[in-house]
Amino acid sequence: MNILDELKERDYIEQTIYEDDLRKLLENENVPFYIGIDPTADSLHIGHFVSLMVAGHLQRAGHRPIILMGGGTAIIGDPSGKTDMRKMLSREEINHNVECIKKQVGRFVNFEGDNGAIIVNNADWLTDLKYVDFMREIGSQFTISKMLSAECYKTRLETGLTFFEMGYMLMQSYDFLTLYKKYGCKLQIGGNDQWSNIIGGVNLIRKFGHDDSFAFTFKLLTTKEGKKMGKTEKGALWLDKDKTSPYEFYQYWRNVDDKDVKKVLCMLTFLPMDEINKLTSVEGEKINKAKKIAAYEITKLIHGEEEAKKAEEAAEALFSGNGNTDNMPTAEINDGSSILDAIISAGFATSKGQARTLIVQGGIMLNEEKINDINYVISKTTLGEDAILKKGKKNYCKILVK
Repeated sequence: MNILDELKERDYIEQTIYEDDLRKLLENENVPFYIGIDPTADSLHIGHFVSLMVAGHLQRAGHRPIILMGGGTAIIGDPSGKTDMRKMLSREEINHNVECIKKQVGRFVNFEGDNGAIIVNNADWLTDLKYVDFMREIGSQFTISKMLSAECYKTRLETGLTFFEMGYMLMQSYDFLTLYKKYGCKLQIGGNDQWSNIIGGVNLIRKFGHDDSFAFTFKLLTTKEGKKMGKTEKGALWLDKDKTSPYEFYQYWRNVDDKDVKKVLCMLTFLPMDEINKLTSVEGEKINKAKKIAAYEITKLIHGEEEAKKAEEAAEALFSGNGNTDNMPTAEINDGSSILDAIISAGFATSKGQARTLIVQGGIMLNEEKINDINYVISKTTLGEDAILKKGKKNYCKILVK
């Protein structure tokens, strides 16, 4: 099967350009391709993982990944999907984030062999550009009317799109042209919210007389209701275990909605489609097996097999009384603290008002006992040195009493 068809079967593909020619190219050549990651934080999140999974599938089919760190484009910040201008980061912050992300990327693509991945940083060619020369060579290839019709700019027109941000499309397009010239890169991939920027690069290369530049975008990871997956009460679902623990990460996928299990297995694991179809052909309680496998496989890809096993054991400890809770999220509180402080320390609420509401609504349990008293005091004498605090059915935290 052509890799493009494999990606379609796993429901990745959203948009393509020059698809028939791209299909032939992927069948007949080992194609260098690239994905861009702007280092706006010091860790990747689950949205980035989708792009790295697509890169992994392409690499397994013989094609070469180029991971582009946006050390140059991050200076501007991509306006796509934003109603306000992104926070401007210092060069020091950007460089720090680049180094952190480089360490994470190495877990998802292979750097060995003829099609071994390479990492590049567009700061190497963007930060020293001369404005007049760049605008004469590249800016002259873009029309304002065409740019303003792009989705990445439409949402910003009413709130105030800056000329600074308009330059983002030109810079990303120039990235593709640079990689085409230097590495023979003929394909750019990215999330569907990047479509306008991506086809800008494809068209720029073709305007310079080359007819072998291509692109496709993949679907964003969303629920059946169209909401983005990977959003937790604490914020984004990070790939850094210090930001999102392996247990929290595992539990997120273990508790995914029944209707979303197949999508998760298709997009976030390398399990064969035959196996995925078999696992997800059941309903009711039987679908829990697919959820457990999804949680384990995804956690293993992100954090390694050892951490995945620990997370699995911690989950089993809660639901069946077996295993241990060593990998469960923990919070330390002082002996004599209020239950409200414990709820906040566990990350289940951000204020005492929210914590009180959770108790009044019957959503808090301590060692499987429902807490009804908002004045309840945590005592080492009655609880020992640790206890399990539970919010609802899916959120757990081990409380260490000092």
